[in-house]
Amino acid sequence: MKTVFDQTTREELINRIETLDENSKSQWGKMNVYQALKHCTLWDEWIQADKNNKQVFIGRLFGGTALKKVLKDDGPLTRNTPTLNEFKIKETSGDIASEKKKWMALINAYAYFSNPGFIHPFFGKMTKEQVGQVAYKHADHHLRQFNS
Repeated sequence: MKTVFDQTTREELINRIETLDENSKSQWGKMNVYQALKHCTLWDEWIQADKNNKQVFIGRLFGGTALKKVLKDDGPLTRNTPTLNEFKIKETSGDIASEKKKWMALINAYAYFSNPGFIHPFFGKMTKEQVGQVAYKHADHHLRQFNS
């Protein structure tokens, strides 16, 4: 299964990010390309930040099962997967080139990932291997959303 901890996979993601521009149209969902880029930069910053997240109650009930379902195979995330409120981008326009550069730098930063014991609010405590796979699937999901 692909992971952002693999150099070749990071290069693949960066090449796909480079194809995005102001003319990229969403194949599904409500985000435009700027919102998706901003969402992804915030999401990767959050994954890489060393802070204490807590698992929500519903996640304690269903998070482990949901994580197993997400990671059961190489298949992409399903369309219209719910977004955590803190990663919903309200502004509809901004500097696309700057967000691309920021996201590519964050993808490269996974080479130095050091956030053991990461806790996802829904999935719960995740291993480094799981983080790498979910981070890949998240990036892949949004790049597919824009046919990249």
